[in-house]
Amino acid sequence: MLVNTYSKKIFNMSYQFAGSYQEAEDMTQDIFLKLYHSMEKYDFKKNFTAWFLTLAKNHLIDQYRKTKWEKKTRDGFDEKFIRMDTLNNPETGIEKDETKKFIWSGLNQLPSDIRLCVILRDIQGKRYDEIAEIMNLPLGTAKSRVNRGRLQLAKILKQKKQEEEHEL
Repeated sequence: MLVNTYSKKIFNMSYQFAGSYQEAEDMTQDIFLKLYHSMEKYDFKKNFTAWFLTLAKNHLIDQYRKTKWEKKTRDGFDEKFIRMDTLNNPETGIEKDETKKFIWSGLNQLPSDIRLCVILRDIQGKRYDEIAEIMNLPLGTAKSRVNRGRLQLAKILKQKKQEEEHEL
């Protein structure tokens, strides 16, 4: 029941953090194993979803620290994620894929804690109070990290755009 309820959310979180479909699948499995082994630590007075997402977030950050992932750019092409509008209008789909790749290349240059806050807010649509709870941060700090991440991302993307234009 837990896998059916949370697998998509955990996979999306893993995919957005790792940038690879295969890594996200592996991390999702690891997170559910970690959940299984951590259930005795759960305080039934607390919100399960927030606790589980915090567990997942901590696992993702731990994996990042252990393996010291190279900052990757997304290849932008995964047949499982082609949208119907892409099939109907390939040019629009290509533009969207290029835009996604460009944004993710910038996101991957952000520090992991800031990147995760931006992903939770701007990609997953979480409220600031949810981000604060998931990240175990004061509300003001969560808002600050999202804002700082957006500013850093804008600066990174602007610089990348200028570099691309200079190359032409």
